[in-house]
Amino acid sequence: MSLARVRRRELGPLEGLPAELNPVLRRVYSARGIIDAGSLSLKLQDLLPPTGLQGLERAAELLAEAVLRGRRIVICGDYDADGATSSALAISALRAFSHSNVDYVVPDRFLMGYGLSPALVEVARERGAELLLTVDNGISSLAGVAAARAAGLQVVVTDHHLAGEALPEADAIVNPNQPGDSFASKHLAGVGVIFYVMAALRQRLRSLDWFAERPEPAMADYLDLVALGTVADVVRLDRNNRVLVAGGLARIRAGRARPGITALLEVAGRDPAGTRSTDLGFVVGPRLNAAGRLEDMRQGIALLLETDAARARARAARLDALNRERRSIERQMVEDAELMLAETDSEAVGVCVFDAGWHEGVVGLVASRVKERLHRPVIAFAPAQEDGWLKGSARSIPGLHLRDALAAVDARHPGLIARFGGHAMAAGLSLRVDDLPDFSAAFDAICRQWIDQAALLRLIETDGELDARELGLETAAALEHAGPWGQGFPEPCFDGCFVVEELRVVGEHHAKYRLRPRDGSSLKAIHFNGAETAAAVGDSVELVYKLVVNRWRGDSSAELMIEQLRVVAGSDAG
Repeated sequence: MSLARVRRRELGPLEGLPAELNPVLRRVYSARGIIDAGSLSLKLQDLLPPTGLQGLERAAELLAEAVLRGRRIVICGDYDADGATSSALAISALRAFSHSNVDYVVPDRFLMGYGLSPALVEVARERGAELLLTVDNGISSLAGVAAARAAGLQVVVTDHHLAGEALPEADAIVNPNQPGDSFASKHLAGVGVIFYVMAALRQRLRSLDWFAERPEPAMADYLDLVALGTVADVVRLDRNNRVLVAGGLARIRAGRARPGITALLEVAGRDPAGTRSTDLGFVVGPRLNAAGRLEDMRQGIALLLETDAARARARAARLDALNRERRSIERQMVEDAELMLAETDSEAVGVCVFDAGWHEGVVGLVASRVKERLHRPVIAFAPAQEDGWLKGSARSIPGLHLRDALAAVDARHPGLIARFGGHAMAAGLSLRVDDLPDFSAAFDAICRQWIDQAALLRLIETDGELDARELGLETAAALEHAGPWGQGFPEPCFDGCFVVEELRVVGEHHAKYRLRPRDGSSLKAIHFNGAETAAAVGDSVELVYKLVVNRWRGDSSAELMIEQLRVVAGSDAG
């Protein structure tokens, strides 16, 4: 993989930020558009009001009626972390509102596919559903909603995915990305949408004196679920999402998370008291997702609903084992894909890869890994359960809106894609095996037409250089506590020159260094998967790195986590 270009972020005005703020943080915040003290506040009262969230009042009205009449509400979820946290939040909130007549269904990833299908409606009917509440799906489920309505069921859709040309004929739709919606943030995850819906339901029940003789739960109780689903779904962390995530992290750190989330952190060797947003995205999220990728996300939802700590630990251990299995499968599939691409020497801009032995639940991760390596939009395909069909998972780069690209292929080649949906950066689709060559060519053609050549060059944006006085534990701790960092509000990284004083290889693939900056004391650094390209002792190197807190046996120190390394000169260079 070629080295990326490095570009430093431009600073905004600093005058409006508190003078007592760590100077590195002042620069970091300024580069992310935060220019005043008010924008730094992430208290729950800073959450956007639901003004403009179309369909919210109607959804709350229908749900309140179902609660008052004791009607059976069945939650229709999804098989990823956002869908699981959304399902758990809806179920937990309804039960806390003293409505016990609630159940949930999740589509079989391998037999039903994504969303509310007619087949899933039938499963919900068998569970006695009178009202279906979709979470993290439904905006593209025209046939499923029609089947439910034809069966006499009420349907409330809550979703955040982009809408197609037609909307389902549900009784209510709550989705900030539906046409005509004027809610100020378009970046809520599915779990964020259902959080707003449950808050509106609580408000409506309160107005009907439902809580006069019942306990009224606090919506803050569900922020651990909102934080996990939001970060794991890699939605943009605008200020509203950062408020939600910050509130959830505070609950987790304070020991008030539900047992399932605490157990997932502990099984991964993380201290809940020090949880960061990156732990939710790279530690908890993958373990929860493993259930949906390899088996059944009902396992993940059951863990999130578990109230007993011991049972939660047992469930978390099962998901941890599934995640190890997932990593092994993913590793082999990525190796297959890289070998395949090396043998074909493809120069495609839009890359499609397929192997008949691949696992359908892991292709999204393969697409992501290959995309990172090639810096090209990638779609990885695996055989579907239905003979003659493929399911694909796509990942994009900045500069190509994936769902729009798939819509363009569909418009130019009607019938080539059976089904598709998703976001700008991730999407899914189904097509016939025999159509893969034609689709690959059509997708590449769209990518060539739509992607500017400059977008095909890998780029790393940094927050500039830290001087020797800033390369310490105080700065590292300030950066750690200043998040939450994530999509659209990236974790700070820096660039600078160092001299290699020590090097050793650990775990076969990782390089550990002791590096000395200009005019400063040496400090530790690690480059994961950097052993093959390691610099030598005495080399001068240019780094892109993150400054992090390294905790070991009760001691803390600053450490560089290397993102990219380029050797400038060796000790005997001349």
